[in-house]
Amino acid sequence: METVSNAVTWLNGIVWGPMMLVLILGTGFFLMIGLRLMPLIRLGYGFRMLWGGRQAAGDGDISPFNALMTSLSATIGTGNIAGVATALALGGPGALFWMWCTALVGMATKYSEAVCAVRFREVDEDGNHVGGPMYYIKNGLKRHWAWLGTAFAIFGALAGFGIGNTVQANSVADALYSNFDVDHWVTGIAMAALAALVLIGGIRRIAEVAGKLVPLMAILYVGGGLFILAVNLDAIPHAFNLIFEHAFTPVAAGGGFAGATVWAAIRFGVARGVFSNEAGLGSAPIAHAAATTNSPVRQGTIAMLGTFIDTLVVCTITGLVILVSGLWNSGATGAALSTAAFSQALPDFGAYVVTFGLSVFAFTTLLGWSFYGEKCVEYLFGIKSITPFRVLWIIAIPCGAVAQLDFIWLLADALNALMALPNLLALILLSPVVFKLTREYFS
Repeated sequence: METVSNAVTWLNGIVWGPMMLVLILGTGFFLMIGLRLMPLIRLGYGFRMLWGGRQAAGDGDISPFNALMTSLSATIGTGNIAGVATALALGGPGALFWMWCTALVGMATKYSEAVCAVRFREVDEDGNHVGGPMYYIKNGLKRHWAWLGTAFAIFGALAGFGIGNTVQANSVADALYSNFDVDHWVTGIAMAALAALVLIGGIRRIAEVAGKLVPLMAILYVGGGLFILAVNLDAIPHAFNLIFEHAFTPVAAGGGFAGATVWAAIRFGVARGVFSNEAGLGSAPIAHAAATTNSPVRQGTIAMLGTFIDTLVVCTITGLVILVSGLWNSGATGAALSTAAFSQALPDFGAYVVTFGLSVFAFTTLLGWSFYGEKCVEYLFGIKSITPFRVLWIIAIPCGAVAQLDFIWLLADALNALMALPNLLALILLSPVVFKLTREYFS
């Protein structure tokens, strides 16, 4: 087992090395320039389309609004609470700056993913609309690229059981045990039962649940964070000063902080940013392909809001709360650091805000990723594989809740990078289609 762990560690170092970070940021920057900064200029237009997208308007299975909520259900999760804290604990305050950079160019990436997903989607044997990187690779590129779609589906199906299932269940179980002394196995069984009730209804039930839970929980969590920042208003300028200063200069060791180089800030900022908003990963377009719309561009403008909301809003609030608390260099990391920061500012219920937020966010992530994994498996083996997949997915939840997942975290990180590679290559090759559709729509 140690040999396997060392091999995955070696692979992780390669796939999340400088070339991957350059590819993620470079692809987003290339798409943003090719789109002539449209995702930034048309941000208000995207919110108008989101508001109008509460009702179905075209072919598809779920409303454009619920497609975004399903996508957000899979992205707003442990990355926004534990991931941000980990980035700050390992890369210093400057990591938040690089998370912002990832999100800004990631809006163009997420937009392009959704445009391609709707443009090249299919209807399966059950009459459901299916799409995502595997389909826009198969239908948008020449036949000799088809193996890339298969590779994405394999990596996506496997990654789902890690980052989208067992890791989420384990995070919730740890949080409930630490704060309420709830046994891990009780949490695992309860989450499995709740997930089973939702998964029986497929994408429509998942989207319905996500459409209600995600906005409610995001408002509560963001509201709690904004209240803390309002109380500590005088500390916010210093927090921003730390972010911009240490984005380009190393952080010296101090307190429980081991110190961080500029490269560490970039690496952990970009990696945790991608982990949080999944721009370039190729997962979100699987949900947007099911939207009831006849316009790939309109759905793309809604999709790009996912990156804005996830990183530039939710992650920023988490990061600022940690920085104004002064605990970022205490030596704590992950959800424990976020909990400590919220508890310091809100002694009576700060820990409950983080615990409840983490639990709901992780549960909705588990639901969103179940759909992603299901569509990857369907692409590989057909619709008959859906029921066995759902059974395995539910069984994996209590297993993840009680397991030690250090290796699974490592493997999931590597699989996420392997998902991104074929997707980013496909987006670059299909960029002329995205640019053409965008010009025609807005002209």
